[in-house]
Amino acid sequence: MADASLDVVGIGNAIVDVLTHTDDDFLRVHDLAKGSMTLIDGHRAEALYAAMGPSVEVSGGSAGNTMAGIAALGGRGAFIGKVRNDQLGGIFGHDIRAAGVAFETAAATAGPPTARCLIMVTPDAQRTMNTYLGAAVELSADDLDAAAIESALVTYMEGYLWDPPAAKQAFLAAAKLAHGAGRKVALTLSDPFCVERHRDSFLDLVRGHVDVLFANEVEISALYQTDRFDAAMQEVRGHCDIAVLTRSAKGAVVLSGDETHVIDAEPIAKVVDTTGAGDLFAAGFLTGLTGGKSLYDSGRMGAIAAAEVISHLGARPEADLAALVRQRLHEA
Repeated sequence: MADASLDVVGIGNAIVDVLTHTDDDFLRVHDLAKGSMTLIDGHRAEALYAAMGPSVEVSGGSAGNTMAGIAALGGRGAFIGKVRNDQLGGIFGHDIRAAGVAFETAAATAGPPTARCLIMVTPDAQRTMNTYLGAAVELSADDLDAAAIESALVTYMEGYLWDPPAAKQAFLAAAKLAHGAGRKVALTLSDPFCVERHRDSFLDLVRGHVDVLFANEVEISALYQTDRFDAAMQEVRGHCDIAVLTRSAKGAVVLSGDETHVIDAEPIAKVVDTTGAGDLFAAGFLTGLTGGKSLYDSGRMGAIAAAEVISHLGARPEADLAALVRQRLHEA
């Protein structure tokens, strides 16, 4: 196996996050389901964008957020995702590269505009997301950077990619490239509705192609059709090498073979915005895993990164994550 020049390559929807603070009245007026992620069309995206108050625009998407977190922790990462050659596409490319992540996917010159996720954060820190996928779903196997995948210790993919057929094929092709080079494949289930839509094929995917699985409590329970977390935990244990199951304030559980590691949530003064918590947990865990840390310490790194990102608006770290992890791990 050749030496790895990258720790992680992420493959996902290239989305510009547009974040604003709002109140419950705004959600009611615009018929938005609080705390959910809803897919919308271009017309709805334009109308909501016009109605939103002052906002912050930053490159996002689940895997993109994870890759930015890995870079902030000192990891070597690249991202593969599709944008259009428009204003938001330019914002996405500049922003993710500025975060320290390599991004070489060619922008589309025709077709739908760059994807955007309109995120309304209410005072209780809940985020209500409305996503227009646009150019992101045009990702195909032709967009894969085989050299990057083969040189990365882990190829990390988001479950949202399992919706569009061309992206699904890209996903399978990437997994084949990674495993052919002796690398590992990681998947995040992304969203319980995504799991509901694709349960059978997700189960086949986890059993046949995934080495490291990330899921929250709701997602893993949906995958195994149970309302008991312990039952889901025992089911997944034999289906992949490592399962990382996050439980919000209850922390996380990391499973591998007969090992079970319970990770406490990191203490935080105030939760401001839960956007990106799972993405940054994955960033911390993967940085630890590819850096030779134990599963427990990798989980701690995930918890530390997640706690930092929910302490402020947006899914990108604001503190020096690498310094924070060094300090907290040494305190343990």
